[in-house]
Amino acid sequence: MTFKYRYRKQIILGIIIFIIIGGIVGFIIYKNKDKFKSKKEDIVVEKKLVKKKDLSVEKIQVDIKGQINYPGIYKVDSNLRVMDVIKLAGDLTENADTSVINLSKKVTDEMVIIIYSKDEVADFKKTKEIEKQVEEKCIQKDENSLVNDACIEGSVSNGKVNINNASVDELKNLTGIGEKKAKDIIDYREKNGSFNSIEDIMKVSGIGESSFAQIKEDITV
Repeated sequence: MTFKYRYRKQIILGIIIFIIIGGIVGFIIYKNKDKFKSKKEDIVVEKKLVKKKDLSVEKIQVDIKGQINYPGIYKVDSNLRVMDVIKLAGDLTENADTSVINLSKKVTDEMVIIIYSKDEVADFKKTKEIEKQVEEKCIQKDENSLVNDACIEGSVSNGKVNINNASVDELKNLTGIGEKKAKDIIDYREKNGSFNSIEDIMKVSGIGESSFAQIKEDITV
């Protein structure tokens, strides 16, 4: 009788302990249910945001021609670059020369990419050298020499971009100057006239001292 009595006491005691532990765990879960729910909602929201971001990559059409194996119009993602389109078009021919092409440039809708041949690039360089020689002859050598006012004023002089007549594409070659800032520069000079000094470019909205420090060695007026 003594053994059975002790055995029954242990079972009852074990049941009581199990109920107490279960109650404590249940109470903790109940108190923290809002936190668990919040974490679950955060995960769902994060998944939705990732999905939306993926959908933001639109499709555009790009025309690639010239020294390319499969020239034509390609429908591509808007986040691709020129070198990616070249690969899609079967890569370059043996006669291709990309020395005048910006392979890292991002593609845009209706963009035309022309891959020139080696002979064409050689002609470009020859023509550029002739233009440089003509331009140098028009520059005043010293204060006693005459200036030829009949010379065509170039937008690039001695390797520097003339901010008074440079095009959007030429201005975009400057460090930190994108398409928007290039257009802002042109809009400013059309409304206010030519820049009197290179420092005047800081009058353009969005171009401060830090931006000017990056381009001052590459611009002229």
